[in-house]
Amino acid sequence: MKEQNSMERGDGGEQPDVLTVHRNTREARSSDPAQVLVVGPSWVGDMVMAQVLFQVMRRRWPKVQIDLLAPPASAPLGERMAEIRDVHTLPIPHGSLQLRLRREWAARLRHIDYDWSICLPNSFKSALIPFWAQIPVRTGFRGEFRRWLLNDIRLPNRKLQPRTVDRYVALGIPSGLPQPTILPAPHLRADQQNRERAASRLGLAPGPRSIVAFAPGAEYGSAKRWPVRHWIALATALADQGCDIWLLGSPKDAQVTGEIAASVPEAKDLGGKTSLLDAADLLSLARVVVSNDSGLMHVAGAVGCRVVALYGSSPLSMTPPLSPHARALRLDLPCSPCGKRDCPLKHHHCMEHLEPGDVLQTVREFLS
Repeated sequence: MKEQNSMERGDGGEQPDVLTVHRNTREARSSDPAQVLVVGPSWVGDMVMAQVLFQVMRRRWPKVQIDLLAPPASAPLGERMAEIRDVHTLPIPHGSLQLRLRREWAARLRHIDYDWSICLPNSFKSALIPFWAQIPVRTGFRGEFRRWLLNDIRLPNRKLQPRTVDRYVALGIPSGLPQPTILPAPHLRADQQNRERAASRLGLAPGPRSIVAFAPGAEYGSAKRWPVRHWIALATALADQGCDIWLLGSPKDAQVTGEIAASVPEAKDLGGKTSLLDAADLLSLARVVVSNDSGLMHVAGAVGCRVVALYGSSPLSMTPPLSPHARALRLDLPCSPCGKRDCPLKHHHCMEHLEPGDVLQTVREFLS
């Protein structure tokens, strides 16, 4: 198991454990890196997309050692990525600055002798630790007044890099070299032992019935969410056909999973009852996953599920499902995709008019 490093205090009252020092005496360069620190995104879906970058890097440099620095919301996924050596969980909430704690982490990571850092987020604060850690090559896209923090600044090309995953991979390719035209799909390893523990704790007994998992939440905003009554109609139809229905989501999604379970007693409400890794491992048991455009949608595809992805406000060209076993459903309305958190027209037609019958038909095709 990878070493997971964390610093719970930022007041200086408790000294962090000493990290193992991996000495690298070569001249620092991104053309032939030995040790790379990747500053990962906060969003779960974006972290899954980042795994494609790690695959591309390891294919180019088979011996490169990649460490991940990410916030608690997304860092656990690094434990399921074969390309990641160490996961450093930065205990700073999304949107918080906490300069003192970032300096302490920089001092801690400085001793590992990284020769390259890649900053996936575009924020100012995300580039601070690589700068303070004195990592010689610091790569990232221009943005948020961080020109003095990065010394390998890239300019995003929306035409050549339309998707988030394309832009992530571009940061891992040395300047002047062409970007791969065909990218691998994201892959997360399921932990069978953890899956069995989670299933036992939650009273799940997978049997001969097909498991269809629902992920009815979406962290970004209400515009991404399929209406609850549609989820209830779909769950009712699938339960009548003999499927087991599992409802997954974060604690923030517990209200909607509870509403679905209240109307469909056959459904198993797991909303807010699993960790992110528990959810990933349990999803690997599902025959089909139906999901809004959310982090769990990307996780489900990465653990090998067939995925029915419901799109409304999200630009499908930017964050499509990357799994070859996924199918995106959306309505081509003049007002979508708007990219907004909430429907600016207040009618939410892009999701309201996406009928349960159409989703059910796609699920049946995957089950057949």
